[in-house]
Amino acid sequence: MSNRVTIKSIAQDLGISHMTVSRALSNHPKVREDTRKAVLQRAQELGYVKNAAATAMRGDKTPIIGLLLPNLVNEFYARFANSFSMCLEAKRLQLIIHLTNDDINRERQSILKLHEIQANAVVMVPTPGILEDERKYLRDLRVIQFIRKRELQTPSVAVVIDDAAAIGQAVQHLASQGHCQIAYIGGKTSLSSGDSRLSAFITGMQGVGLSPDTNTIITEMPSFSMGYQSAQVLIDNGHVTAMICGGFEISNGALNALLERGMHLPGDISFIGYGDPSYYQWISGGISTIQIPVDDLAKKTADLLGQAPANNQQHTAQQQITAALVTRQSSGAIAL
Repeated sequence: MSNRVTIKSIAQDLGISHMTVSRALSNHPKVREDTRKAVLQRAQELGYVKNAAATAMRGDKTPIIGLLLPNLVNEFYARFANSFSMCLEAKRLQLIIHLTNDDINRERQSILKLHEIQANAVVMVPTPGILEDERKYLRDLRVIQFIRKRELQTPSVAVVIDDAAAIGQAVQHLASQGHCQIAYIGGKTSLSSGDSRLSAFITGMQGVGLSPDTNTIITEMPSFSMGYQSAQVLIDNGHVTAMICGGFEISNGALNALLERGMHLPGDISFIGYGDPSYYQWISGGISTIQIPVDDLAKKTADLLGQAPANNQQHTAQQQITAALVTRQSSGAIAL
């Protein structure tokens, strides 16, 4: 059985120091490009595999980026994870995904596991709640909050969706179709995204001269079942001619409830969802929705990992990606 290929064996093979090989493999800027290419080529030829455990034991940062998501059932999160992984691969970074199920204790355990392998950074959809010893868990990690944000005890950058204008336009579009009784289903207002989207809906209603009705606004922890059950309640209570959703899974659940009840869109009720899975283009002639540029989000987030944080950064800086309203058949006027 042949000996394991190591940095020292590559160095001996090329006639250079093992320190030069180590730096070349780590993409160190002080290594000449021709030397780097020679090292990478020889490492590939010999089947060299970097020892991440040894790197961690030395206290060095590994090229590992953690991604903490509530779940992968949500198509948006799955699409983002795929696109983000491709962006990181181009930067010679590796992605590890942890699922928190929006549980703060799972979030803590995931971050501890990232510490164990000396991860370089964490991109996280923050769960609701507070970690009293949060600074200890997030120390030494570059932190990027994603979609949502909460006050952390460490500097971070938040990549969020600027969807206020799109939600306002959704209200305006429905009002222009003659709708006065517009319902809203969104995330819990203790979530930053839930709070901002509800505010945008209320502002949009006021902007077209309509009074938001608390009986037709439902906000809870976002999930498919929450959207499904909320739509059922709104239908059963009546007096709703149009519906806007403020979340990915919420939208899918609500749409499922409407179609299951045999409702025609927009014949019985007009509908504007959130997110744009592929099947939205052909269900009921097309589902109107607030579209999120997933690939742009992934690229923006990946690019932030290569930027040094500001020296005076004490709180959460924010980067925004703009959403857009896409109108299709489902948001027309209802039949009289």
